Amino acid sequence: MPPNPVRLAARAVIVHDARLLLVNAWPKGRSTLLCAPGGGVEPGASLPDNLAREVHEETGLRVDVTAPCLVNEFHDPRSGFHQVEVFFRCKIIGGSRISADWQDPENIVTHHIWATQEDMSELHFKPSSLAQVAFADPDALSYDPLETIVM
Repeated sequence: MPPNPVRLAARAVIVHDARLLLVNAWPKGRSTLLCAPGGGVEPGASLPDNLAREVHEETGLRVDVTAPCLVNEFHDPRSGFHQVEVFFRCKIIGGSRISADWQDPENIVTHHIWATQEDMSELHFKPSSLAQVAFADPDALSYDPLETIVM
């Protein structure tokens, strides 16, 4: 049996009014896990273009994708799924509120929160370094080693 391919994803670190945007990571409430908006990269488009599209699909927000700030990778040992994620700092350029009736066309993202740095200690999110990266030096680039994901 051939090995599972590694999936490449782009994620947005959006801090607005000292709050980080987080979305649910699993459809239909299968987990309390939260993550930064974004998703799988489609061939033929740059990472920033893919990310701007994903953020808009998941939140309705328009963003300017700026510098990378984190590279993370994780895998699910049960399925063999392995993903490498490149996180980019993003600035909102179209509104700052997510409409209450916004719906992700893929029905994966069903809720979002704007979390303060203090809120992060009470939340279940991945990667583990996300809060530190989001609220730290805006010019820093971090690598978060391979994590095992457990729902």
